[in-house]
Amino acid sequence: MADARGITRRRLGAGAMALGGALAFAGLPADPAAAAAPARGSRPALRHGSARQAGLLPGPLRQLVTDAEAFLQPSPRHPWYAGAVLLAGRGHTVALHKPIGMAVRYQAYDEETDTGVEFPVDQQIPMAEDTVFDLASVSKLFTSILAVQQIERGTVELEAPVASYLPDFGRAGKQDVTIRQLLTHTSGFPAWIPLYEAPTYEEKVRRVYDQAPSNPPGTVYLYSDLNLISLQLVLEHVTGRRLDVLLREEITEPLGMRRTRYNPPASWKPKIAATEDARTPWSGLDRGLVWGEVHDENAFSLGGVAGHAGVFSDAWDLAILARTLLDGGVRGRERILRPESVELMFTDFNTAFPGDEHGLGFELYQHWYMGAMATPRTAGHTGFTGTALVLDPTTDSFLVVLGNSVHPVRSWRSGSAPRVAAANQLARAVPVRPAHGRTAWFSGMASAATATLTLPALDTSSGGNRLSCSLWWDTEPRADVLVLESSADGGTSWQPVPFTTARRGTAPEQHPTGTATGWSGRVWHDLTANLPAAAGLVLRWRYTTDRLYVGRGAYVDGLRVERGRRRVFDEARPADAARLRPQGWTREDG
Repeated sequence: MADARGITRRRLGAGAMALGGALAFAGLPADPAAAAAPARGSRPALRHGSARQAGLLPGPLRQLVTDAEAFLQPSPRHPWYAGAVLLAGRGHTVALHKPIGMAVRYQAYDEETDTGVEFPVDQQIPMAEDTVFDLASVSKLFTSILAVQQIERGTVELEAPVASYLPDFGRAGKQDVTIRQLLTHTSGFPAWIPLYEAPTYEEKVRRVYDQAPSNPPGTVYLYSDLNLISLQLVLEHVTGRRLDVLLREEITEPLGMRRTRYNPPASWKPKIAATEDARTPWSGLDRGLVWGEVHDENAFSLGGVAGHAGVFSDAWDLAILARTLLDGGVRGRERILRPESVELMFTDFNTAFPGDEHGLGFELYQHWYMGAMATPRTAGHTGFTGTALVLDPTTDSFLVVLGNSVHPVRSWRSGSAPRVAAANQLARAVPVRPAHGRTAWFSGMASAATATLTLPALDTSSGGNRLSCSLWWDTEPRADVLVLESSADGGTSWQPVPFTTARRGTAPEQHPTGTATGWSGRVWHDLTANLPAAAGLVLRWRYTTDRLYVGRGAYVDGLRVERGRRRVFDEARPADAARLRPQGWTREDG
């Protein structure tokens, strides 16, 4: 089932090409985490450990659980999910693996009263660390990995027309649709059609082949389940194996993912989270409580094996997949992808569609569910049932949120707030080391907020005064802005102060409007600014966020104002530091 798309999306990425099955790259963004990665062949196994062992701060991880538990209550009217399993880690350490709420709570949904009919208490099943979930559209990632494997092997070409493998696919104006367009949702397909209405498997396939594009291929981004269903047909054609067999032989068995498969056996049912009381009109099919079978109607009608939905898994198995991809496609002695193929999956092909960044199968840089984890390299996907997987190569961290948010009915869930809240706290758990000394000023990460850090009035009337400091920022692009501004009338009016930032190995960047927003690489920048002349000049940093999503925030350290060799203000001097006026900014240890 196609997920609802988020409100705010931003674009920043690099391009890539694939010709004749060979992979080539251009302008890949730098990966600060790569320098610290263990040498090939020496990576330790994934393990449970403490926040400290993972290089994370324990406070935000505790808050992650607290925030998630709040969504078990009305939010705002109904619980967002009956329960969830939360997993967060960095490096090869899983620092948080926590079940909350119930895996099975409701036996039915009462439409007249808009309430859930609960099982007797002794028949309800609490969440456990190894509870298995219907992943819904997170399944698309597995299909995409299988496709990239075939690109590596030369059996599929990324820029080849789909019709070169499936001639009947070329009907109805789809003759030029490429494999890449299927993987990046730029094929022109409509979002969804009710394949479950077709009486036979052959008729369902025919309807895909006969479906005309809603838009000319390559002209718009439109998320569509039909893309990954079509890719499934390509994979099964070129390999001669069913998709469930490919999943087992090419991904789950090599990686030791023992709780990941299509069509789980009946013996698994007590360990599977229930989904929806599926009845018309809110469901396309009358099935009653769906528990242990795929929720998506089209996937169910395709026998439970589909390119867009149908994979069941648990949090630990998804952590194995996340760690494998962050390690360049290898786990122990088993390699499922080359490092360059993983880079391809994490590279934005949709630069023509700002806000809809997309690698091969993976969505990129989506604050609407990645929250403050979102960077141009952050990759992930969500599922309609309440699932999400987020990988951040920049900080070498990963997040799994598995919830049964359509239990007892899909109308109870709204938006993606639990995913955002969890991602914000994991991002917050990755410490930012001060540029100088033990502490730095931090703006915080509150939404719909303004934080200011104000210097005392300074006499710059003689001219030639310059501000210098270290600056670190990562904000939701354009929506959340950090501004350097000055006032010469005691704060009645404020004017932006242009500044320049520089980081090692790159050219200086001018900020003529005195603002910084978006992605800065999550590294410290050296800042300089020439100050206007005034008898009582007041300088301040002002950080403003909108009500939707936030980035990791902003840090300021080592504030100094100098005129020639004379130091007018120095944060390192206790007397000067005591005169700083923070409102919303706090001193934070690294």
